[in-house]
Amino acid sequence: MIAQSPDTDLKAPIQAAFRQLREHAAAMTLTTAAERIERLKRIKAWVEAHRTDIHAAMYADFRKPSAEVDLGELTGLMGDLRYTIRHLKQWMKPQRVPTPLSMVGTSGYLQYEPKGVVLIISPWNYPFDLMVGPLIAALAAGNVCMLKPSELTPNTAALLKRMVSDLFPPEEVVLFEGAADTAQAMLDLPFNHIFFTGSPALGKVVMAAAAKHLASVTLELGGKSPFVVDETANIKKTAEILAWAKYFNNGQTCIAPDYLLVHEAVKTPLLNEIKAVVDRMYGTDAAARAASDSYARIVNQRHFQRVKGLIDDAARKGATVLMGGRTNEADNYVEPTMIDGVTDEMQVMQEEIFGPVLPVVSVKNLDEALDHINSREKPLALYIHSNKQANIDYLINRTSAGDTVINDAMIHFTHSELPFGGVNNSGLGSYHGYFGFQELSHRRGILRRQFGTMNFLFPPYTDRVKKFISWAVKFS
Repeated sequence: MIAQSPDTDLKAPIQAAFRQLREHAAAMTLTTAAERIERLKRIKAWVEAHRTDIHAAMYADFRKPSAEVDLGELTGLMGDLRYTIRHLKQWMKPQRVPTPLSMVGTSGYLQYEPKGVVLIISPWNYPFDLMVGPLIAALAAGNVCMLKPSELTPNTAALLKRMVSDLFPPEEVVLFEGAADTAQAMLDLPFNHIFFTGSPALGKVVMAAAAKHLASVTLELGGKSPFVVDETANIKKTAEILAWAKYFNNGQTCIAPDYLLVHEAVKTPLLNEIKAVVDRMYGTDAAARAASDSYARIVNQRHFQRVKGLIDDAARKGATVLMGGRTNEADNYVEPTMIDGVTDEMQVMQEEIFGPVLPVVSVKNLDEALDHINSREKPLALYIHSNKQANIDYLINRTSAGDTVINDAMIHFTHSELPFGGVNNSGLGSYHGYFGFQELSHRRGILRRQFGTMNFLFPPYTDRVKKFISWAVKFS
């Protein structure tokens, strides 16, 4: 939890850094596209030069395989960098808007300006990407930034601090390591915008802190993202995608499929195929899976106990462990696990799992699937596997989710032309590419009188003036 009363010794350097950022914010507002692009190119070159350091830091933090660092942390990040560098000059240009008939004699346009001083608080599950991604958007928009990485991945946090120190003067970007009291010391300050990635519970704390200063927020949260499989789905393809998406990064992904809603007609073949896919990916027996160099670990003891507790609670309440279930506390290891016979009374169906545990819910039709989805908070992602367009449309039109992926999973996070973000409990605001630039900018409307005047509408309100006003009401 975020602490309530950080001590003075902790607050003083953070307050001093904040003052320095705020004093420099006006100068950053005036930076050109070329100057902002140069900052982004610095990040790109640094990441390319320190790729093995990034691998090593995350392996030290929670044994994340280097391939998963590249795929989950760097592929989308580098794509976002290249895309932003390529398009930023165009994004920064004023955008003309049409002139309504009642506004004849004027011209209007939109101009994007920086929010100002931005606070970015990032999580531990993708500790590099989920810090640097928002930073890209903030710098592209011309902001100054204070950064707070997660203390649960200290090696990656130290590497991020090194990157920031290598690339930016402290009046542009500054990073503080630390725990909850550090975050609270930051949240006490009047930032112009706060970008937070984490749990819905802490998102509420961040939003409440922002409200004290009327700061805008971007909240990238999470929730229970359903994975729906109807009777028309391609079973082999679906099983492969689901197993990859669920057990990637040991299930510690905000957009991981949280639970499976499968049509009863295809349940057995799908579950059998998932088991076969897990055998191919991680090993055919318990020893092989535990020794696999392609399988990450739970980040720490507290989260290990939480995930193990979900499995134990489900088993006590009558669920069947169909696959996996074995754990090793000394190694924070939880085997790829699949649980059948789950009910809403089980904790595994009440909270976001954030671990390699897949609950299976059998449904007779789409309406049953809808009941499960719509009885919960709006998810960050909805996955639909079907070869029948009418079924896909039926689900999309009757649900709400941050994003939806059809016949795949998780890959939308790296799509440069789509916004990424949640809705209500799963988040507020979105980013990536142009949407990130917009999110970290204030869209300022500017109207210029070119000729004429509106004085024919001014008092005194004679009959003639009233006729002009009635005309304006009718035709504006």
